[in-house]
Amino acid sequence: METRAIVTSDLIISLIGMPGCGKSTVGAQLARQLDLKLVDTDGLIEAQEQQTLQQIMDGRGNAMFRAIEEQVLTDMPLFPSVISTGGSVVYSDKIMGRLRAASTVVYLRARYETIEYRVSLAPHRGIAAEGTQTLRDIFDERIPLYERFSELTVDCDDITPQAVAETIVGQLQ
Repeated sequence: METRAIVTSDLIISLIGMPGCGKSTVGAQLARQLDLKLVDTDGLIEAQEQQTLQQIMDGRGNAMFRAIEEQVLTDMPLFPSVISTGGSVVYSDKIMGRLRAASTVVYLRARYETIEYRVSLAPHRGIAAEGTQTLRDIFDERIPLYERFSELTVDCDDITPQAVAETIVGQLQ
């Protein structure tokens, strides 16, 4: 079977998944391996709003956060890059339609126990949630959305971020 080289001059990869699945870490590894820029959409939101994600959610609420997220991700320029998205992007058909049309959407899948442990290591990270939703509630709600929008799925529980990135590269070839 013939393998084709990855042409990075027009390659855009969007990483989706739960908080703690490794989108930022894997994104950095993947961008390095493919010699692409890394775009962290949470960073874009924080830069535009001059607040952390948690400050936005605490001060303006989850609905406003999602509206800001949608505006930022639908207005941001798309160019050859690895895009590390926030975990809640899958709530927006508009965002996901744009990303699916312009990029390869990769779901970094992790078991609930993995997500719970990794999120516990950064207890002040902003996680978009409605009212009294628990992490388990969010996990259960989002998994079908990640599965619906992804073109590639890579399990990332028991392997290093570098190995996850190498797996993605292998699946793209």
